[in-house]
Amino acid sequence: MQTDVLVIGGGATGGGIALDLALRGVRVVLAEMGDLATGTSGRYHGLLHSGGRYAVRDPESAKECIDENWILRRIAPQSIEDTGGYFVLCPGDDPAYVDQWLKACAAVNIPTRQVSLSEALKREPTLNPRLEAVYEVPDGTCDSWDLLHAIQAGAEAAGARFLTYHRVEAFHLREGKVTGATLRSLRDDSMIQVECACIVNAAGPWAAQVAKLAGVTFGMRLSRGAMLAYNIRWVNTVINKLRKPGDGDIFVPVGTVSVIGTTSVRTDDPGDTRVEPWEVTKILAEAEAMTPGISRARILRAWGGVRPLYDPGGDQRDAKRTFAILDHADDGAAGLLSIVGGKLTTYRLMAEKISDKVCALLGVTAPCTTATTPLPAVHGGVNKLHQLRGRLDALEHGQLPGALVCECEIVTEKQIADALAHGDVVSLNDLRRDLRLGMGPCQGGFCSYRAAAIRHEIVRDSLDHTRS
Repeated sequence: MQTDVLVIGGGATGGGIALDLALRGVRVVLAEMGDLATGTSGRYHGLLHSGGRYAVRDPESAKECIDENWILRRIAPQSIEDTGGYFVLCPGDDPAYVDQWLKACAAVNIPTRQVSLSEALKREPTLNPRLEAVYEVPDGTCDSWDLLHAIQAGAEAAGARFLTYHRVEAFHLREGKVTGATLRSLRDDSMIQVECACIVNAAGPWAAQVAKLAGVTFGMRLSRGAMLAYNIRWVNTVINKLRKPGDGDIFVPVGTVSVIGTTSVRTDDPGDTRVEPWEVTKILAEAEAMTPGISRARILRAWGGVRPLYDPGGDQRDAKRTFAILDHADDGAAGLLSIVGGKLTTYRLMAEKISDKVCALLGVTAPCTTATTPLPAVHGGVNKLHQLRGRLDALEHGQLPGALVCECEIVTEKQIADALAHGDVVSLNDLRRDLRLGMGPCQGGFCSYRAAAIRHEIVRDSLDHTRS
């Protein structure tokens, strides 16, 4: 297989790079060892950042977040719910931080509005009635799986090729320059030889491991964070504690549930998704100050995600959330570039900056157009901001034909059959990421059995393959 650029990593950044390059006329192949967004992009709390969380200690990241927030609302509205966000000063937190935070937000153009406690409680009745201050910011939520599918659709329409469940096994180097890579299909164990002029390592927490295949080493700080999903949307607005970021200080409405988090634990394993008991206890204790009684509400599940930070020292939460681009020409691997750090909210900016460097290497002069190119709507959606009732409206108006399989997230039999016919969707987990099957309050307690039966009728694979 021949191409101009091989992108390694199918998270938001890798997908964004493939899209950016394809829109500039560059031939690009993306390889991902799992499904799209199975790493950090699919294991976060769902927040579309306003930048407010970083305004004081990391204004560079805050500025990137608010700028990209506005852009994503224009180009990917179907993936975004405009929930708005509150920053709340809880009893016992430092009131002197408020003025510092307001000035920092103003410095990077994050709009803030002071909200009376009565107005806040009318909008969010579960908030602590003893809050000392409330400010509104343009936070939102983002469905990373819908976003990745839209990115993939746009990239493939521009000529890109996506290879999910393909792991890079080796790089090809000649006279200090990368010339390609060997990919292994994790579906059938076959090998693909890719010849290319440039390789972009966008593997998130696995980036350092991928770089070692070319004999390149660099430092990363992997930080594991825990999140808890509740059975209903206890809040409809993103709630942040108005203090220096810490554990258990954010509550995010995501789909039909709500997610609270997070923690910051140093790890050396990019696949470390553990959640330890002390983390759950810590998150719940801290969240009580925002939403009293929430520690006694029903938790559906807990999961962890790994932040791929690039910062050599300091406290985990002091590490900057911005990104770094590494050109490995001086490491004996010319044509190999790595991108680490950043946030899902800033994926497009990250893709633009590294694509600029790739195009300079290739002699391509076409400019980036992703800030003004709307992503295609997927799953029969439309290009407007997501609303929680949207799927139910579509079902009731006959836009989602077929028997209803997942009642929580409104997924029909036809949608499942269409997804399985695509070829890349094989497992129930793939269906979960594609359609949000089983992501609601029942967590697949009913629909997973129905979907498994539909899958068997369509795929007709063997018992041994099903067990594997």
